Amino acid sequence: MKALTQTWQQGTVLVVGASQGIGLGFVQHLLADDRISQVFATYRQPTTAAALLALQHPQLQCLPLEATEEGEVAQLAAQLQAQKCSLDLVVNCVGVLHQGDLQPEKSLRQIDAKQLLHYFQINSIPAVLLAKHLQPLLRKEGRTVFANLSAKIGSIEDNRLGGWYGYRASKAALNMLLKTTAIEYSRKNPHTVILALHPGTTDTRLSEPFQRNVPPEKLFSVDRTVKQLLTIIDEATEADNGTFFSWDGSQLPW
Repeated sequence: MKALTQTWQQGTVLVVGASQGIGLGFVQHLLADDRISQVFATYRQPTTAAALLALQHPQLQCLPLEATEEGEVAQLAAQLQAQKCSLDLVVNCVGVLHQGDLQPEKSLRQIDAKQLLHYFQINSIPAVLLAKHLQPLLRKEGRTVFANLSAKIGSIEDNRLGGWYGYRASKAALNMLLKTTAIEYSRKNPHTVILALHPGTTDTRLSEPFQRNVPPEKLFSVDRTVKQLLTIIDEATEADNGTFFSWDGSQLPW
């Protein structure tokens, strides 16, 4: 991988939700970056993390995590603390669009309270739990980044088609939680840059059922998506704290 311009003081990275798709892509790219000395990668279940667990890289440590459970997030932070880690970069890739009976709603008739809560539980809450418990582990000297996969569809201002109530709302909630956290971090962790990132439509299991109407040039490979997002992460400055970026580096409306 071609070296990017930003240097990391210690090169310690945590990728949350690294089992497959974009999260796994981040792990693979970061392990190939000579600026990175240690990658911690979390997975929910071994059965869906075979590709991650098969990497067997000396700089990679895989850790189980249910990111919706605060106790497990606190335990993860304690594990990293015990290893005297100072994190340079956190990438949160946890999210859900469809899962079994959980499908994006096309109309109000399809609204189901339990499914709405499930969207919020996975798409919104893990980010703020990570921000809470990892705050002491983010290195205080020099720039650090806490990047989170969001979605353009979570932009309220950009919503012109309607539908997909739970996914839209949970991503909008994620954005608000990140923006609010960024304000607090600006006082307590002033060198940490919190980012919400729209990856574009990427050829993963998440988007697979909805790729039919996506033009080929707008359906990105995981490799392309990760490269684009790493460029944004690399170029972000403290002035970008609390910003919502699209894959091409343009700023998205809330």
